[in-house]
Amino acid sequence: MTTTGLSKPQRQHRVAAILQQEAVTSQARLVELLAQEGIHATQATVSRDLDDLGAVKSRLPSGQVGYTVLVPPQDQVTPEDFLRRVCRDWVIEVESSQNVVVARTPPGSAHIVASAIDRAGWGDVAGTVAGDDTVLVVATEGIKGERVAEHLRDIAGL
Repeated sequence: MTTTGLSKPQRQHRVAAILQQEAVTSQARLVELLAQEGIHATQATVSRDLDDLGAVKSRLPSGQVGYTVLVPPQDQVTPEDFLRRVCRDWVIEVESSQNVVVARTPPGSAHIVASAIDRAGWGDVAGTVAGDDTVLVVATEGIKGERVAEHLRDIAGL
């Protein structure tokens, strides 16, 4: 279901603005906040909007865990540029073993790095798994972990 009278980009702009103004800890709460503005959207629509915006759950200044848009829509860049920015800000160490890479981050930041790697569509990466301060990056078949680690170190400035 789409919103009444708004295009998808307009709705997503409102979602990003709400996230910048208020602590939103659940998709249901975001649906309520949109409804208060006369914007009718389902939880599934809100979920897709959050994904499109690159929103992640992180610790908010209030201490709660809620949705954050790391880069406002007007400032969004290519996935590779975004990956570079995220890695320079959050990756503090990179190690490899066979076809896996372990990237260390400050506590509570691993999911941000993992999401950026996944969104970059990096052909050498099969996928990521994020913990609290560690990202496990699995290289695709036939690619050595050290090759992926070197690239990750390079873009992180390590």
